[in-house]
Amino acid sequence: MKLFKQLKKGVTATVIAGKDKGKSGKVIALVPEKNRVLIDGVNMFKKHKRPTKQGEKGQVVSVARSIHVSNVKVK
Repeated sequence: MKLFKQLKKGVTATVIAGKDKGKSGKVIALVPEKNRVLIDGVNMFKKHKRPTKQGEKGQVVSVARSIHVSNVKVK
């Protein structure tokens, strides 16, 4: 819980563990109930989006997912 006091929206944070170790970015959102943080450009996944209108094509979109707060260090 100490880290949540230091983390705020817009603060630059660095990932210290996991597949994106060493990457850094700005904090987009905090989820204190689940001890997770959403950082811009970190933990990116591909999401397939269905067409919403007839004649429109589907897309593959990159989406950032949250990571556990223990894997983040405030820069």
